[in-house]
Amino acid sequence: MTSNNPAVFLLMVNGQIEAADFPEYDDLYCKYCFVYGHDWAPTSGLEEGISQITSKGRGSQSLVWNFPLDITFKSTNPFGWPQIVVSVYGPDTFGNDVVRGYGAIHIPFTPGKHTKTIPMFVPESTSRLQKFTSWLMGRHPEFTDPKVVAQGEGREVTRVRSQGFVTLQFNIVTKDMKKLGYETTSEHSAATGLTRTSQNM
Repeated sequence: MTSNNPAVFLLMVNGQIEAADFPEYDDLYCKYCFVYGHDWAPTSGLEEGISQITSKGRGSQSLVWNFPLDITFKSTNPFGWPQIVVSVYGPDTFGNDVVRGYGAIHIPFTPGKHTKTIPMFVPESTSRLQKFTSWLMGRHPEFTDPKVVAQGEGREVTRVRSQGFVTLQFNIVTKDMKKLGYETTSEHSAATGLTRTSQNM
């Protein structure tokens, strides 16, 4: 009875944070975390992680991490679909670890293999004096909680600058979504990638 009428659906995510492109910087590492709605809960895997430090190869501008991702979520509805937030850090002139970029993207809605590129950004000081003080003290503006990157509140008053890209590869599997009345569609044909069918649940 339980298998015929499931109360939740599952979203299984694995893949990797493959590489980054930051032309001005080297010797970088990344952190990731997932942000999701109240109806979602992780059932297995890691919600956050930190990679190794990587350097550019000879004649290459890419920073390769190939850092694995593996997590499974359960939920009763798609609202609050999980996002992954990636933060990249590296040394400044004084050897202090400073943020080199923040970025976030929704986990792909449709099952299968996906490659996504996240444009990264950094917060900026609002005045020249603050910029000079930040440089002098070796303290650059950064978010106390990177998860705010995936939220809309307060973003409109935050001054940011685009900087770099991070490429991720996902393998997505869903279970019991159709039994709950949800059908995945092409991401190009629907803004959410999900439609609600009219069948009785």
